[in-house]
Amino acid sequence: MQWYDILGTLGVMSIIVAFAAVQSGRLAPTRLSYSMMNLIGAILILVSLSFNFNLASVVIEIFWILISLWGIVSWIKTRRALNQQQPK
Repeated sequence: MQWYDILGTLGVMSIIVAFAAVQSGRLAPTRLSYSMMNLIGAILILVSLSFNFNLASVVIEIFWILISLWGIVSWIKTRRALNQQQPK
């Protein structure tokens, strides 16, 4: 197993752990950690795919990254809105 295969496997594990945590109720899908685990997992898989190219897998990982970034931006916007509502 090459180093990039190990990275890809760690990426898969990150995404599966995040999904399992949401399904089991241990993690809310709106939490920053959920989006970060998905983002990191997708990036690691994409690194692996750069050595063993598969177009369909690259496309899904790009979308996984974009959706994860969307979740992170949404989390940031929500935090900012909550902070602005709190009295100073």
